[in-house]
Amino acid sequence: MANRFSFARVGAVLMKEFVQMRRDRLTLAMILGVPVMQLLLFGFAINLDPKHLPTAISADDSGRFTRALVASLENSDYFTVIKTTKSPEEARELLARGDVNFVVEIPVDFSRNLTRGEQPQLLVDVDATDPASGTNAIGTFSLLTQTAFKDDLVGPMAARAPPTPAYQIVIHRRYNPEINTQYSIVPGLLGVILTMTMVLLTSMAVTRERERGTYENLLAMPTTPVEIMLGKILPNIVVGLIQSVIILLAAKYLFAVPMLGSFVLLYGALTIFIAVNLAVGYTFSTIAASQLQAMQMMVFFLLPSILLSGFAFPFRGMPDWAQWFGEFIPATHFIRVVRGILLKGNGFTEIWPDVWPLILALFTVGGIALLRFRRTLD
Repeated sequence: MANRFSFARVGAVLMKEFVQMRRDRLTLAMILGVPVMQLLLFGFAINLDPKHLPTAISADDSGRFTRALVASLENSDYFTVIKTTKSPEEARELLARGDVNFVVEIPVDFSRNLTRGEQPQLLVDVDATDPASGTNAIGTFSLLTQTAFKDDLVGPMAARAPPTPAYQIVIHRRYNPEINTQYSIVPGLLGVILTMTMVLLTSMAVTRERERGTYENLLAMPTTPVEIMLGKILPNIVVGLIQSVIILLAAKYLFAVPMLGSFVLLYGALTIFIAVNLAVGYTFSTIAASQLQAMQMMVFFLLPSILLSGFAFPFRGMPDWAQWFGEFIPATHFIRVVRGILLKGNGFTEIWPDVWPLILALFTVGGIALLRFRRTLD
């Protein structure tokens, strides 16, 4: 009789599973939290048509056509003028640091030459390390200039109004002139892969000890929490650096990614970034009760690291709240650093604004991990 199907026994097992699910609050939170996070991020934060992109203007001319162009850019939905200067070098420095996406250079005597019908050039420098971020903005620039000059190209100047071109627009895509998406994706992939693998490695560290029954031996050793954390993290830094070498070799010889900057700077930033992710994983291991929970927390951390870091979607296309949140993600700063070093040849001065947040994150997360470390099995 015991082998006969029983709805009562099925109901008992069903109730037991619901009770167990209710007790495992962390897993339940992950099950509910990940879909909600995906919905919010894809619904509100992801934007493939970035607008209000930071722009610098280098204007050596003060004529009426220059004033009209500057006013038109300032009123545009695609451009936000954050700096106006007479020095092209200063404007290009902003582009190299990543402070702006565009530099519009208006040459000397632009207004006078346009009046004479000499078709002066407007030079637009574009940061093409992320090709998707400015494609639509570039396409609207010529229409914008036509609108800017329509009230001035009247009377004797009407012959220079569209469709007759009164000027030439020269688009200079810097750092990635061929608009090769691999130049953007592959360096960013280095940050995503390291985030995933390094967090996963140490998120299993303490939970594995608990599940195997060796955590008691670890607690019985005359070691401090700092010593235990360093012992867990330092070997994996070497693993991360070896992994980085493999990825960079593939980037160079399989995808022909330019490598213009200093490898000393790159590996210094790599070491800090790897240590940050290992500290994040170690913190997860002090919270999670099992390896499954630790892996779930890793996925919860990895998702915004991919979507809000500028790896998969234009960072400047996201709303302000998403950009603010993205600034707290280590991958955001590291992707800027690695793209800047490899594609722009940036030095220490240019990468420092994104290196110090990684250092701050390392000490902050490491401190949280030490506070969370428990000397008991409970």
